[in-house]
Amino acid sequence: MVLFRHSARQLAIYALQAIAGGTYTDIALDRVLSQPTQKPSPSSGLTLVDRRFTTQLVYGTVRHQRTLDALIDQLAQKAPSQQPPVLRIILRLGLYQLRYLTQVPPSAAVDTTVELTKINGLGGLAGFTNGLLRHYIRLTKTSQDPLQLPTNLVQRLGLLHSFPDWMIEIWLEQLGEEETGRLCHWFNQPPILDLRVNPLHSSLTSAIVDITAALKACGLRVQPNPFAPQALRLYPRYYTRDGEGGNPVGDPPIKQGDDDSGIGSIPDLPGYGEGKWIVQESSAQIVSHLLDPQPGELIIDACAAPGGKTTHIAELMHNQGQVWGYDLHPSRLKKISENAKRLGVTCIHLQKGDSCGLSNFVGQADRVLVDAPCSGLGTLHRHADARWRQSPATIEELTTLQLQLLRNASTWVKPGGILVYATCTLNPMENQRVIEQFLQSAAPLHLDEPLPSKPSWVVEPPPVPWFQMTEGWGYVTIWPHRYQMDGFFVARLRRVN
Repeated sequence: MVLFRHSARQLAIYALQAIAGGTYTDIALDRVLSQPTQKPSPSSGLTLVDRRFTTQLVYGTVRHQRTLDALIDQLAQKAPSQQPPVLRIILRLGLYQLRYLTQVPPSAAVDTTVELTKINGLGGLAGFTNGLLRHYIRLTKTSQDPLQLPTNLVQRLGLLHSFPDWMIEIWLEQLGEEETGRLCHWFNQPPILDLRVNPLHSSLTSAIVDITAALKACGLRVQPNPFAPQALRLYPRYYTRDGEGGNPVGDPPIKQGDDDSGIGSIPDLPGYGEGKWIVQESSAQIVSHLLDPQPGELIIDACAAPGGKTTHIAELMHNQGQVWGYDLHPSRLKKISENAKRLGVTCIHLQKGDSCGLSNFVGQADRVLVDAPCSGLGTLHRHADARWRQSPATIEELTTLQLQLLRNASTWVKPGGILVYATCTLNPMENQRVIEQFLQSAAPLHLDEPLPSKPSWVVEPPPVPWFQMTEGWGYVTIWPHRYQMDGFFVARLRRVN
């Protein structure tokens, strides 16, 4: 069998080697697909379908790494210490195709993986690779799953769905076994692309009708979201959300200018250049609706980048008033400015600064949004390697920063004003616990000592249609497997005198 030096599978190995060395998945994949010698062309033999397949192989293998490693350890005759690192990557790639990709015939998965073993300088181990993969195939023909699972519930779910045990424990405590399994399954599927329709050019209703028609004319499936009135969800014609089989799907959905998603290059889609819409996930749109900005108000977005919520706030204010956005990095502020210009938003003011220490607007803002840095446990389907990068130690550091941001941003809110705290994580330590600590220490700002009988903040439950998402004291928790959106936590607080 002849295998191109830069075939889809070999490119996946290059990317997976870089990821093993610490490179982020999206960066590693972008590098191997954008190098001049690896661009799709007749000479390289790499087509658009190959690029999509490489993308699927990389993201899927990273997601399912724990499961794949368990299978290798259970099936291999050689101990992990006797397996060269690149062999481990090759075996993961082969088992991923056998276990998760129904569009790849088992014979093709085995043969190409054996060839990859030879091409990567491990010809002496080609027989080992062949034997392990064929052993897996033989076991699948019995009624028992080749993957041997432990009896411990946390370890069983972690091994089956490929998540660290500590994440499983967090979700089990909140959801129980059945829903935790559904959540894990959801996170292991390719992510979805949502747009936010811009209502500043015409009425929202007519804008949605026009944009939907234009996108359908491009061959895309378009679906509204009842929880996010400006949202449109896009699917390529061949898209399947449940499972990883079927035609290769670009994963994650889309970066600016990317053509590997099955949807096409974002700037080339109708309405983009005219500022009729912007890419923003539905859950993120709900955050701005819960802030409920009004025309003429002074609004502060304490952690503005990448700017989706900043521009959305301006749209909801009908571009009337002031929206101040802060971020530490000028390059990210520049991106917000570019999107605001394209959307026709003029009421946004951007400043470089650390919201942990700013004192410019004490007691002046009508509403403040703290979209805090977090562990991202609600967006694990979009960031395949995040499950392996986060740890309880990193989360402990994040909670300190989150509370500091919330406390300082709260000083900007005028009496009667609104403070919204949001994260894209599903971890109570970063969500409910941060709010509880904030409320315990809060007091009217003109007093030197806290007065528990006169709290300075009250939690306001959300209105319909988001009320059904409330838990506990009225906080909003968006569970992906329930609402088919990214995971988010939102708390809306009102300052009282």
